[in-house]
Amino acid sequence: MKSFAGKVAVVTGAGSGIGRYLVLGLLAEGASVAASDIDEVGLKETATKAGAGDRLRTYRLDVADRDAIYAHAERVVADFGGVDLVFNNAGVALKGSVREMSDADLKWVMDIDFWGVVHGTRAFLPHLVNRGGGHITNVSSVFGFIGVPTQSAYNAAKFAVRGFTEALRQEMQVEGTGIGVSCVHPGGIKTNIARNARTSDPAEMKNFSKSLDAVAMTTPKKAARTILNGVKRDRARILIGPDAYVLDALPRLLGSLYQPLVRKGTSRTLTRPKKK
Repeated sequence: MKSFAGKVAVVTGAGSGIGRYLVLGLLAEGASVAASDIDEVGLKETATKAGAGDRLRTYRLDVADRDAIYAHAERVVADFGGVDLVFNNAGVALKGSVREMSDADLKWVMDIDFWGVVHGTRAFLPHLVNRGGGHITNVSSVFGFIGVPTQSAYNAAKFAVRGFTEALRQEMQVEGTGIGVSCVHPGGIKTNIARNARTSDPAEMKNFSKSLDAVAMTTPKKAARTILNGVKRDRARILIGPDAYVLDALPRLLGSLYQPLVRKGTSRTLTRPKKK
């Protein structure tokens, strides 16, 4: 797909961060966009910044709700006449050790970060097949490459997104659907993900937010541009930020020996001992 002009794109998590700039970038290149988010205030801000008239429609959507996603797919097709591009971007963060986090928090992360991607893919895929081609872009993370202390739930979701997406890409090629598939692995991005994050210990929320800010090396605008360029090139894996390239290489070069390095690197942020 060399151009987005005249295409119809679906973007989840469009109320802020990478999602917002995906919407703005797609509109700037002539696409029509169905932008969704559970955050209606943020979604309205995105629409205000876009000012793209009838080429942009916004929808309140909770990607943790399977039935809502399938209904959303039908609504978008009815509103736009079809779909060419799907960006499953919505996501949340959680800090909590395996022993400390609650079942509810683990389910919350998996429902949004993994099942939101799965249902978003499966709901729109038949429409792309009927269209005769298109592209699906699923957002994983650099935490889809390495395990990180206090990030087991997020790791589980992002590793799962990576496996799901890489298998899907091969299936689309085997079946000759003409549908491209990309998996995105952002490093630290300057977004508001900490605002919607959870921790197993509420007292740690401020420190968790600081730790996320500390590793943010790339702006969401630049991240979105990297994603769109990667889609045009039908990249299987889209890495965002210099840290993403390092963390992609680390386990491939060191195998499990990367783990002591990660443990040491997170000792002053994610895993520092609690004050007594």
